[in-house]
Amino acid sequence: MSNKRKKLRFEVGEKESITQCLERMDKEGYRPTRRMEEPVFQEISKNGKTEVVPVRQKIIFEGTLKEEE
Repeated sequence: MSNKRKKLRFEVGEKESITQCLERMDKEGYRPTRRMEEPVFQEISKNGKTEVVPVRQKIIFEGTLKEEE
């Protein structure tokens, strides 16, 4: 029996495509079951004021362990 966890999260890297992330999941024995997006913010100071602005979206896939057939 495998020591792998049943659920695992995979984050799409900054220089990685969604397809590459899904292929990485497949190689590790997981299939995607859920896609989540989270904004990444950065603090910028302008004229003595601090502003929080969105920089990019972080994409995370939740994968479940593939059943062995």
